[in-house]
Amino acid sequence: MGKLSYKKSGVDIDKANIFVQRIKPLIRSTKRPGWVSNIGAFAGFFRPSMSAYKDPIIVASTDGVGTKLMIANWVGKHDTVGIDLVAMCVNDIVTCGAEPLFFLDYFATGKLSSKVAYEVLKGIVKGCRFANCSLIGGETAELPGMYRPGDYDLAGFSVGIVDRKGIIDGSKIRGGDLILGIASTGLHSNGYSLVRKVFSKKLLSTKLAEKALKPTMIYVKPVLDLLKRFDIKGIANITGGGFHDNIIRLLPLGVRAVIYNGTWPILPIFKLIKKKGLIEDSEMFKTFNMGIGMALILSRKEILKARDYLLKKYGLKSWVIGEIIGGRRKVEILGC
Repeated sequence: MGKLSYKKSGVDIDKANIFVQRIKPLIRSTKRPGWVSNIGAFAGFFRPSMSAYKDPIIVASTDGVGTKLMIANWVGKHDTVGIDLVAMCVNDIVTCGAEPLFFLDYFATGKLSSKVAYEVLKGIVKGCRFANCSLIGGETAELPGMYRPGDYDLAGFSVGIVDRKGIIDGSKIRGGDLILGIASTGLHSNGYSLVRKVFSKKLLSTKLAEKALKPTMIYVKPVLDLLKRFDIKGIANITGGGFHDNIIRLLPLGVRAVIYNGTWPILPIFKLIKKKGLIEDSEMFKTFNMGIGMALILSRKEILKARDYLLKKYGLKSWVIGEIIGGRRKVEILGC
């Protein structure tokens, strides 16, 4: 058998160290104000500027990409799931009115493939640039015996900042307000366990691969811009749980959100999932974003201006998809 070593047991520290050296230029490319150069240290550093805040509040979020990673592995395309990872965290942070400052990632695999890990990191870096946040650290874990050969998992963690008076928590929402739905790019990173039940591995790896792996839209820059120009009362990231579980988080007691199905175009991928899987509309809206990645609640006098601004400045389509009315606190979808 010979003498045992950590490398013979499946963990190659030298290979991991070489990988860290290789990715340093990518990490440096995410520099923004506050970034402190300490790549390779035991922890990541960031120096936030507090001059713009009277009562700064730190906001944090952590998430993963889920079983979308399985499709990336089937196809052998790994350069977009990193964007998804960043999006799942920073899109949650911006719903609170906060600006994401920095990001950390966790990459776990049975045996490190430097090529795959580098492709994943390229996506993470691209996502950080989209969100204007710095990648200040992470962890690459080689866990033989826990993951099958070629499998890997991702987790992300992001921290942002907001002045207490600028926190968006839904407390200002009143009856008569309207809901603006901003277009999604597709499935984003939710519902893939159901998607894999509906479609075969072969179909997801060939004809549907491009749609299945289209990365999650990062809404940070346009939403932060809107917050400076309009009185946005609530922001919901339409992720796991669809419309019901996400919009209800914003609602104060005494009001309900009514969503009018048919007021925006449902993307073809969702129609295909519904038809192929014989899935009820109610289940579709509980699981998927149905073409709406973010929902913003504004007053009637501002909503059309906000819609037009998004289209003109960012090329982002949005629609008035519902309204807030008095009643028991819930989310109701009409036209399903």
